Amino acid sequence: MPSQRQITVRRAPKFVPFLVTGGLLGAIAAVIFGSGGDLPDGYTNESAFGYFLVLFVAAGVLVGGIAVLIVDRVSVKRARRATVEEVADEAEDDEDPS
Repeated sequence: MPSQRQITVRRAPKFVPFLVTGGLLGAIAAVIFGSGGDLPDGYTNESAFGYFLVLFVAAGVLVGGIAVLIVDRVSVKRARRATVEEVADEAEDDEDPS
């Protein structure tokens, strides 16, 4: 007799795409903020861009991580219960017992 059991079915988000997207948006923000404006004496455009790149990419990854945790929490709340039952494998049925 096939066995039945209860499972939880939900759509969980993938963490890496959220983190990468946050980092890319942070890099775009660094290009925007680091490319213009007056700089203090002793600083170059490259050093300002590098500073903003590190700062905004880290902030973007953090925001992406918070966003994926929120989406994951919502997916847990929308999870549904289902009953599954084991089905015999066709390869086992086709074998000759002799």
